[in-house]
Amino acid sequence: MSHIETDLIHSGKAFNETRSVIPPIYQTATYFADANPEEYLKAATEARHPYFYHRHGNPVSSQTAELVARLEGTEAALLTATGMAAVSTAVLSIVKAGDHVVAQRSHYSAASVLLKEVLPQFGVEVSYFDQSDNSSLDAEIRPNTALIYVETPSNPNLAITDLAYVGALAREKGITTVCDNTFASPINQRPGDFGIDIIVHSATKYLGGHSDLTAGVICGTSAAVNKAWKKMLSLGGALAPFDAWLLLRGLRTLSLRVKQINANALALAQWFETHPLIKRVLYCGLPSHPQHELARRQMNGFTGMLCVEIAGKDEQEQFTRAQTVLNSLQLFANAASLGGVESLVVHPASMWGLHHSPEQKLKAGINDGMLRISVGIEHEEDLIGDFEQALGRI
Repeated sequence: MSHIETDLIHSGKAFNETRSVIPPIYQTATYFADANPEEYLKAATEARHPYFYHRHGNPVSSQTAELVARLEGTEAALLTATGMAAVSTAVLSIVKAGDHVVAQRSHYSAASVLLKEVLPQFGVEVSYFDQSDNSSLDAEIRPNTALIYVETPSNPNLAITDLAYVGALAREKGITTVCDNTFASPINQRPGDFGIDIIVHSATKYLGGHSDLTAGVICGTSAAVNKAWKKMLSLGGALAPFDAWLLLRGLRTLSLRVKQINANALALAQWFETHPLIKRVLYCGLPSHPQHELARRQMNGFTGMLCVEIAGKDEQEQFTRAQTVLNSLQLFANAASLGGVESLVVHPASMWGLHHSPEQKLKAGINDGMLRISVGIEHEEDLIGDFEQALGRI
C-alpha cells in the first residue's frame, strides 16, 4: 500500500487513456456514441460514466474523484461545481418531506441557510445540538431523524465534533451521517475512519489550494455517491472540465502544502497567546483549546485555520481595533475563502451579518472583536511580523 504523497501523484491514472504525462482537459460537452448499442446504453445509464455527456461525467473528473476517494478512504467520490453544490446535493439525496435533521449550531454560513431556510420549505425539520456536548446530540434524536450533519473543525469558531461518538450513535439508530471536512482536509482528518457515512468538501479551499477555482466533492460508498450523482443530474451542479483539471493539479501538492500550513498556523497561534492585545486564541492545536485532547485523538494535524479576539474595554473598542488591524496587515489579504497558498484574514461578524441575526452570531460564538485567519505557506517569521506591526498600530 502506497503512502498518501505517492497516491496524490499516481491515483486515477487509468482514466488518462492518452500518452500525455499530464492528463488533458476534456473541454467537450458531449461524446460520440459507440457503434455498439449495448455499449452506448451502458454509457447513457451507468452512474458517473466519463464518456457520454458532461453532466454525467468527464475523464479528468473521474480521475480527480478517484484520487479524492483514495485520500478519504471511501469507495467513491463525486465532483460538483461548488462546495455548497456538494453539501446541498448530498443532503437532498438523503432527506425527504417528513424527515428530521440534526445539525450542530455552528456551520459555514451558506450551509446554515440551507438548514434554516431551504430544508423547511420542503417539509424537512431541523434541530440543533451543541457539538461540544455529546449528550445534547442524544437529546435531539427522534424516530424520524434521517440525517446528522456536522462540520469539524467548525467555521468560524474552530469547535470540534466528536466524530467517533456521532458515528457510533448514528449506526446504532440507523441514521445517515454527513461531515463537512473542508477545514481539516483529508491530510489532517478522515471522518470515514470514525464511522461517518458521507464526507463533503469545498474543494475550492485546501484541495484546490490556489484560490483559482470553485469546486465541491462528495465522498462515500459507491451506492451513496451514485445516489448523489442521480440527484445532481436534476440539480445541475456538475464541475466544468477546466476546473476539474485545476483541482487535480492542486491536489498533487496537497500534503506538502497542508503540512507547511499546519506548522505556520501553530507557530502563529503560539505567538498570539503571548501578545497582550489578544484576548483569546481559538486554535485546536493549542493545549488552551477546550477540546484539544479530542482534536489530538481524531486529527493528524490541526489545520491552518484559527481565530483571535482582539482585546478591548467593550465590543465597540474591540470592533474598532479589529478594523485597524485588518487595514494595517500587508501580507494577510482581507478576502473571503480559505485554504490557499496565500494567507487571508476576515472579520466574521461582518461576513456573517447577511445570514445571521445578532442572536445567532452570539450562539455561534462570533463577536465584533474576532478575526478569522487562514494561514498560507509563507515563512512563519514573516507572518508573525505582519501581525506584530499591525497590532502595533492600535
